[in-house]
Amino acid sequence: MSTATNDADLSGMSESQRNAEATKVAYASLVGSTIEWYDFFLYGTASALVFRELFFPQFSDLTGTLLSFSTMAVGYFARPLGAIIMGHFGDKLGRKAMLITSLVMMGLATT
Repeated sequence: MSTATNDADLSGMSESQRNAEATKVAYASLVGSTIEWYDFFLYGTASALVFRELFFPQFSDLTGTLLSFSTMAVGYFARPLGAIIMGHFGDKLGRKAMLITSLVMMGLATT
């Protein structure tokens, strides 16, 4: 039996309870996606406007800008690795716990 249904066993619920649970899941997904999008939006804006002067002043304007965007690209391309790890632990420990963990980690990294 799969442990993926640990968080919400839908088989014993009425139709209205399933709808309420689906609505909660949709809102949680919306909040998580919004926070993640905002995080990348802020970092992308800072990469374009500030990070070249702050972290790469010894390089030319073009090289510094490319380096600042490449740090953003590393984070973007590391997402599949994070999905594999969080997906594994989400199946073992529960998806809600992994959602909260990932949101806290993103918030701490942004701060």
